[in-house]
Amino acid sequence: MPDDPKSGVTQEHEGELSAGGVALDLRYRPQIQAARGDLDRLYETRFSARDAAAKDGVWAEICHYLQRFVTPDAPVLDVAADRGHFIRNIRADERWATDLRDVREHLGPDVRFVQVTGVEMSRVLPHDHFGTVFMSNYLEHLADSDMVVRQLVEARAVCRPGGRVVILQPNIRLVGGAYWDFIDHRTALTERSLVEAAELAGFTHLRVITRFLPFTTKSRLPRAPALVRWYLRCPPAWLLLGKQTLYVGQRPADSRA
Repeated sequence: MPDDPKSGVTQEHEGELSAGGVALDLRYRPQIQAARGDLDRLYETRFSARDAAAKDGVWAEICHYLQRFVTPDAPVLDVAADRGHFIRNIRADERWATDLRDVREHLGPDVRFVQVTGVEMSRVLPHDHFGTVFMSNYLEHLADSDMVVRQLVEARAVCRPGGRVVILQPNIRLVGGAYWDFIDHRTALTERSLVEAAELAGFTHLRVITRFLPFTTKSRLPRAPALVRWYLRCPPAWLLLGKQTLYVGQRPADSRA
């Protein structure tokens, strides 16, 4: 199931983007994790063009399910969006995406793209703005648990009071040793540590589905959209195949930044 590549680059990006009439500083201040060329080669090897095309059909069905957690009349942010499988398939008043690499060619003209590291995104994105902040297969790429909490603090800063964070996350307790089959996985998370990190960042949890999606798009779940649709409508199947956790948290409505 979702297995988007997330990691660092070394270049600097400068520019301006307007949000609500306010010019935003888009100078890119990287947390260097790997050379860009190495990352591009890694992900080209890991996921073929055929894999990427197949994921679009899968994500259309996943987003149909996730839409219930996303307010369509509020802005939505996809953190570490990669090819934009989520942000291109979700309905929202405004659609934004961030990534460390310049992935705007995959997103379409109606998605506002900001090239920035996720753990520094509150420096350049509007605070208290987004109704939903989404992350998929991303937190395991961060250096350690402190960085996971820092990333969720960043999400809280840009999320409006009463807004939500929605996270799809491989669960090492369910995946086992295969969690480390990807060389860029660094931090192990379970549903419990994910909830704890979100609480430390100031979110209250609304929904936790421990077993939700299979580990990757190369798992046993068929990739035909009709079969994915059937899977998502059949929670007993999640108990058999689910290796990723779905977490939905909320920034308290009366909270201040």
